[in-house]
Amino acid sequence: MSHKEKKKRKKKYRGFWLFVKLQIVLILLVIGGLAYYYFGGYASQVSAMHEEAVRFVKESTKDTFRAEQTSQVYDVNGTRIMSLRGTKDVSYLTSDEIPEEVKEAMVSIEDKKFYSHGGIDFKAIIRAVWAMVRNGEVTQGGSTITQQLARTIFLNNDRTWQRKMEEIFIATELEKKYTKDEILEFYLNNIYFGNGYYGIQAASRGYFDTDVSFLSLSQMAYLCAIPNNPTMYNPYKNPDNTLGRRDRILKNMYEDGKISRREYKDARQETIVLSTAEPTKRYDAVETYACYCATRALMEQQGFEFRTDFSSEEDRKTYEDAYQEQYKTCEQSLYTGGYRIYTSIDLNMEEQLQNAVDEKLQDFTDVNEEGIYTLQSAAVCIDNETGFVKAIVGGRSQEYDGHMLNRAYQSYRQPGSAIKPLIVYTPALERGYTPDTVVEDAPIEDGPENASGRYLGSVTLRYAVENSINTVAWNLLEEMTPVTGISYLKEMNFAKLSPEDERPAASLGGFTNGVSPVEMAAAYATIENDGKYREPTCIVEIQDADGNAIYQKIVDEKQVYKTNAARWMTNILEGVLTQGTAKGLALSETASAAKTGTTNSNKDGWFVGYTKYYTTSVWVGYDIPAELPGLTGASYPGEIWYDYMENLHKELPYADFVAPLGTGNDADAESGTDVTEGNAAENDTTGDNTAPAEEERR
Repeated sequence: MSHKEKKKRKKKYRGFWLFVKLQIVLILLVIGGLAYYYFGGYASQVSAMHEEAVRFVKESTKDTFRAEQTSQVYDVNGTRIMSLRGTKDVSYLTSDEIPEEVKEAMVSIEDKKFYSHGGIDFKAIIRAVWAMVRNGEVTQGGSTITQQLARTIFLNNDRTWQRKMEEIFIATELEKKYTKDEILEFYLNNIYFGNGYYGIQAASRGYFDTDVSFLSLSQMAYLCAIPNNPTMYNPYKNPDNTLGRRDRILKNMYEDGKISRREYKDARQETIVLSTAEPTKRYDAVETYACYCATRALMEQQGFEFRTDFSSEEDRKTYEDAYQEQYKTCEQSLYTGGYRIYTSIDLNMEEQLQNAVDEKLQDFTDVNEEGIYTLQSAAVCIDNETGFVKAIVGGRSQEYDGHMLNRAYQSYRQPGSAIKPLIVYTPALERGYTPDTVVEDAPIEDGPENASGRYLGSVTLRYAVENSINTVAWNLLEEMTPVTGISYLKEMNFAKLSPEDERPAASLGGFTNGVSPVEMAAAYATIENDGKYREPTCIVEIQDADGNAIYQKIVDEKQVYKTNAARWMTNILEGVLTQGTAKGLALSETASAAKTGTTNSNKDGWFVGYTKYYTTSVWVGYDIPAELPGLTGASYPGEIWYDYMENLHKELPYADFVAPLGTGNDADAESGTDVTEGNAAENDTTGDNTAPAEEERR
């Protein structure tokens, strides 16, 4: 043996004995330290820690370890389209649902003695104590899987001896109460995998866009590499570190006999490709609306009574305070309860509606200080057979951090003449008026003007609707009283009605707060549905984290309008598209009916129309109301509606509306006065006396 080899061997032995001596010293230090703490004045504190640990674990149940879970939202076909996350993204799996390879990979890298220890690895503790002695604080880990679980669920991340002692006590108690499989299940569902993902399922969906059961061995090992240090092993920022640790895990699994040599080699050679397919931006409006509807569904399930009619402002405020409190509670539960939310949303229809909005407004590129397009739109499509919302657009598409305003249900705007069929004409048809009833278009003292400045004298009711004559609507509402007209909106749960709305100006859309596109779509769908109202929602069913159905939407119908009145209204509204304010926008593939609406100074444009199949409402305007030259209900809103609905009905059979009952005397007895297409469009605009200027701005 050469001198060099002897020297190397001597150095090796010296290092070995130094390590042995160090281990002995550290063990003595730990024992001495614990004895000092216990007998030197810390006995009561240590005892209290132990008692608290016993209480924590005794009071725990399996639900303790699934307290915050990510809820999943599914479309009409049962395809997962998004996640609703609280502060954590968690998707809980039972032990049977977690692949064995995941369990073996995590144990091989984090806690080889997991199945043999009682919650504590004493050698690891010695290493942590020695680090504390050297540095004055705990700087190294060494915790078992059970200790990590204890820290994750019951403790914080403080690096103190007290926290370490609590962790040890809780870990030993957990081992007494739960099986190893249960502990590993709890651990794999709660440990942090970086980038907001908690638990193996959330990590799998986040990084690979699929459930963990579909991952390869290499992908499973890759995920198990992250929790040890989510920053160091961040797949996006430090991919080489993550791959290196993956390889170490695979080697451990091979050496432990968990995988074959061939599996080991193949897994190491597999290229890792991370997913970037999370659809949060594309379906932002769907997420916010689904959350809103699901929250209200949970409120309903818990017995909350919704109201839209109030005896006073004090009554309204009391209700709104109770509503907001309950809403916040249910919304928080929605984001953390691990619910499975099944919706009626059809993503093909959603994309078609969004594209129609974006394409029609693409020339308007001005943005505000936040980078949001100033000219906006919102649209809603309802399935007339079921009453469910199929598509919802809250604004124009653009990149934006966080959620954008969903104008389809969060914005309330003046509806202009689009309100006339709801509170004037269908109620009038209920009271004996017919399409052929002759009404007077004449100046009204202290009333509205027609936008054209012209008055046509005697016209039929049908003609007045088709050409959106303001004076006729005003007189009819005064005759039956504004209270009566507004009562129909109350029956259809319009949320922002005010006692001040009960005046003739409401006939032209002069409201204190306004209406939403969702409300307008549901109201027109009521006319198509023979006068029967169905509360709009996109929620079909909600299941809890265990797959139990806790809410199933039962579609209740309320008869708001008489059947024959609704059918005659549809019959009249068909003419709006063929010879009225929206001439030229009738669909070619099926029968269609619609109404336009434009507010003073062209600040809001509305188009609400329907077929036997679907009802779609469209609004266009600025978030801060301002004039848009050329805006009418039939311009941008009508063109969006037409493009979307024409495309939507291409593959559907032609369907006529149900004919109204009665004498069959539906002759179009117009006044005989010639009205050009241009004048018809102008007449759709509400007159100068629609509402005070302040209300116009709201």
